[in-house]
Amino acid sequence: MLLRSVARESGAFQQPLTAEQVLAMARRAFGAGTELASAVELGDGTYNSTYRVELDSGDESILRVAPEPGRQLRAERDFMRSEHAAAPYFAPIAALLPRTLAVDFTHDLLDRDYMFQSVVPGVPARVGLENYPRARWTSFFRDLGSISKQIHAVRGERFGPVAGPGVATWSEAVLAVLADIVADLEDIGLDADDVRELAAAALRGKEILDEVGEPRLLHGDLWTINVMIEPDAPEPTVSGLFDCDRAHWGDPESDWAIYRAAGRPGTERDAFWETYGPLDDGAGARWRRLVYEARNIAAVRIERHRLGKQDSVAGTYDELGKVLSRLRRTTGEAEWRG
Repeated sequence: MLLRSVARESGAFQQPLTAEQVLAMARRAFGAGTELASAVELGDGTYNSTYRVELDSGDESILRVAPEPGRQLRAERDFMRSEHAAAPYFAPIAALLPRTLAVDFTHDLLDRDYMFQSVVPGVPARVGLENYPRARWTSFFRDLGSISKQIHAVRGERFGPVAGPGVATWSEAVLAVLADIVADLEDIGLDADDVRELAAAALRGKEILDEVGEPRLLHGDLWTINVMIEPDAPEPTVSGLFDCDRAHWGDPESDWAIYRAAGRPGTERDAFWETYGPLDDGAGARWRRLVYEARNIAAVRIERHRLGKQDSVAGTYDELGKVLSRLRRTTGEAEWRG
């Protein structure tokens, strides 16, 4: 079989597989007589090790392999298990998602979770969009708005990771995530003082967080890097999406797609709101969105460090500082509520 892995430094977070490991996983998934033609690592992802696997029969699948448990930070723990647990709740958009062909969390073959999934049709959106004038990207963002609305319509019973155990209030879930981020930053030797200030602000405003009383399903990472589009459509059209491993129950306005769509007002991204609908414009909702924005920046800091992008890590301190300055200007509950 042909095995092709992405060239990385020996200590890189994403670790390659051997041909023997890929073959053993494929035989466990598809049968003892399985033979492989090729396994080619895909370099777009930043967390799992992902291979496009072709059997001798010509059938293709995607093999995703999680990092070893000891390499996973608190804020990124058990992502693959979370995605597997969340799959039934994504039923409203099931036609767009890959099918799980096999999953193995036993660690019998190697000390890593892995799953085989069907290949999502289309071309990666971040590449395919470049084939269209930017003015025509609006159809793509309308699709993302519609998909996000369908996801957010799914109701849950507790806040937090879909795999559980979950908590009773939204403030508990937010504070737990911030505590994990603080601990992770300390473990990797980065200053976490600004995230501590954010956590303190969230604690003071827990009643405002808890105005969100009903858990809704969140994708957690829906944007261009995790979306496929039809290759020859007259306008950019979503054909599939993947990587639901950050799925959790929470406030829809905290979801990654909302953060990204709102990030560049006055651009083609505004088409997102045509299908999703407007955000809550109340003072409490605006304050919560500041907390979510700051939390997202803090999470990005960890990812950039993991990827070795130290210059970008430094930039997150300025970004988060600006959001905290806006939070500081909200001096009490009466002002937050307007």
